Order: sequence, then structure tokens, then C-alpha cells
Amino acid sequence: MVKHNNVVPNGHFKKHWQNYVKTWFNQPARKTRRRNARQKKAVKIFPRPTAGPLRPIVHGQTLKYNMKLRAGRGFSLEELKAAGIPKKLAPTIGIAVDHRRRNRSLEGLQTNVQRLKTYKAKVVVFPRRARKFKAGDSAPEELATATQVQGSYMPIVREKPTVELVKVTDEMKSFKAYAKLRVERTNTRHVGARLKRAAEAEKEEKK
Repeated sequence: MVKHNNVVPNGHFKKHWQNYVKTWFNQPARKTRRRNARQKKAVKIFPRPTAGPLRPIVHGQTLKYNMKLRAGRGFSLEELKAAGIPKKLAPTIGIAVDHRRRNRSLEGLQTNVQRLKTYKAKVVVFPRRARKFKAGDSAPEELATATQVQGSYMPIVREKPTVELVKVTDEMKSFKAYAKLRVERTNTRHVGARLKRAAEAEKEEKK
């Protein structure tokens, strides 16, 4: 049976569908090829992290995913400005930038600014040319001990909400939730008519 909130499979096959079956005989070789490609890339991009540039923490779109946290495309210009990192410098020190992204909440902005500051404090910047150090480059002692970061770094930690237990009171037990909803719905429906009636009554009193 289907898992989660997904469509129940309902296949519409052609008469000769067996001729178009996708085979997976190349799976072990493909696995090896991917592994070799990863190793080649790690050598090529050394000393940068193998997982690529730093990404922001964002909420997924739509009702299904908007409570979930995931990695975004790049940091917004507002976040970079708040963290004190020039937008032209950011991509050169392993920070992804997305000039189209907008910050729609203060919490999201603060989270990503803190993420940038933590990264900047930890990052080791190699000089573009060996032995020609410029402002912003790390000290030679740091460079000597620096290693390439393998796998994911600064992972997104999803905090589990804590549930607070309360003692059930008699007032809670006697509360009629459905009846309360019906009353509130009725009040909402009649709000216009009641205001009109009150205004008319006030007018009558003035006469």
C-alpha cells in the first residue's frame, strides 16, 4: 500500500509494456563511477569542502512542507550585509549567494546571519597565490594544519518541540468545544446585522 500523503499507484500499461522495461544491470558500475567522480572532484576543489558552498537554512514552500527546514539555494544580500560580508567576497570564500531571495521574517534572517558569523569565525582562507598573503587570508600556522572537510558541515539541526503537560481541570472537562464553535460561527455570521440593528436603535433614541 502507499505510504504518506501520496497518490495510490494506478498503472495504465500499454499492450507491449514488457519491451520498455528499464533494467538496472549497470547499477554496481554506476556506483563505482559516482565514487570515482566524487574522489576526482575532491582533489580538484582542494582545499574547499567536498559538500560545496555553505547554504542558508530555509523553510520549504507550500502547506505540505512549510513546517520543515532545509538547505536553501544561497544567502540573501540582506543576510550578507547584516553579517558584514561583501557580496562579491562571499562566493570566493565558499558562501552561496542568491540575489533574488527575500527575507520575510526576522527569525529567518537572524538564524542565517548567525550561521554566516559562525562559518566566518571557523573558515580558513588560503592565499590566491602561495606565499603572497593579503588582508583576510589565514595565518601560515593555520594553513599548515588545515584539512579538507569531508561530507556535510554545519548541519541543519531540526529541534523537536517540547510538550508541556498540564493537569486536566473540571472546567476543561465541562467545556463543550463543538457548541462553542457553533456559537462563534453564528456570532460571525450575524455581526453585520447586529451592528445595523444597534445603529438603528441609537438613531431611534436620538429622536
